[in-house]
Amino acid sequence: MHNSIHTARWIRQLRGLGWDLHLFPIQQSDPDPDLDQLHPEIREITVHHPGGLPLSAPRPGVREAGTWPLRLRGPARKDIFRRIRRRFLRRDRDLAATVRRIRPDVVHSMEFQHAGYLTLAALPHMGPARPPWLAANWGSDVYLYGRLASDREQVRALLRSCDYYHCECERDVALAREFGLRGEVVAVSPSGGGFDVATIAGLSGGVPPSARRVIVLKGYQHWAGRALVGIRALELCADVLSGYRIVVLPVERPVAIAAELASQRTGIEFETRGGLPHEETLRLFASARVHIGLSISDAISTSFLESMITGAFPIQSCTSCASEWIDDGVGGIIVPPEDPEVIARAIRRALADDALVDEAARSNRKTAMERLDLSVVRPRVTEMYERIAAATR
Repeated sequence: MHNSIHTARWIRQLRGLGWDLHLFPIQQSDPDPDLDQLHPEIREITVHHPGGLPLSAPRPGVREAGTWPLRLRGPARKDIFRRIRRRFLRRDRDLAATVRRIRPDVVHSMEFQHAGYLTLAALPHMGPARPPWLAANWGSDVYLYGRLASDREQVRALLRSCDYYHCECERDVALAREFGLRGEVVAVSPSGGGFDVATIAGLSGGVPPSARRVIVLKGYQHWAGRALVGIRALELCADVLSGYRIVVLPVERPVAIAAELASQRTGIEFETRGGLPHEETLRLFASARVHIGLSISDAISTSFLESMITGAFPIQSCTSCASEWIDDGVGGIIVPPEDPEVIARAIRRALADDALVDEAARSNRKTAMERLDLSVVRPRVTEMYERIAAATR
């Protein structure tokens, strides 16, 4: 996903190593202007578009390969791309041809439902000398989609076919093996890579969580996100929210409507924010006493990890892997994603117990330094690639 912050963070770890990195965008089949943008933090890489149009805006440090010399904009770009793509081109063959031409040491698909399925479809076209395939499980790829009729067989076929497997949770190691994983598990670590923990933690200016008066609610309401349940839980806590600023981030239309109506009913002031730069988001977390993240499925939510680093007390749904990072009731509170009553009790406890949130911030930051810092994660990532490449030489 060439516009993903997670892709950008992962690639950033590999800068300066002298490696030849190549990125094959998997979202180019419908060049929506918002999707057809390389993430601004991606550098030192070659981006491939076999048979396709180049990215809409080239940038320094990024090489483009396999593109037409003609650059189009607006409706003309979309129209010609769709016509040709629909009639002549197949992304699986594009990917296979790119792999045959480059002959990389490792093919790393980042996420299952798009990159992983595409790689699986491309395998028969790569030839007998195909490189080893490292499949990375992002978020709900196995935990949710592995159980759904629409994806179950593809997930299992992918797990039977990949040579190496990377995921974020021990939970997903066990599930992958149950679903037929034959390859080697090479890492259990965040899909976005490591963090500059000291710098991010320093955004709080040393203000302890007990002195902060901001509550951040993760604002997704979709196939997995349950921000509306969070809105209801906050309504149930209206009597203890005086003086607190509640920020919903990012915000989707149904959630914005629910927040506005909840504010009218209770007098609670909700601030809905969208499209914040990442640094501003981190500063907001660093000013928060509590962060609430609710979904019916996740791996290790990045916002949960960021709350640990910044000292915001996490109230996180039990369908993530939060229990592999914190002790429930100590480093945060783990809740069912669709029970506003239970979530409301967790919010009340986090607002009433200063010692709880301050001690959680101290212990979570220590965990983050030991398990999330770039100085820890980056060597493990580089060793992982080197080991896979060496095994096939």
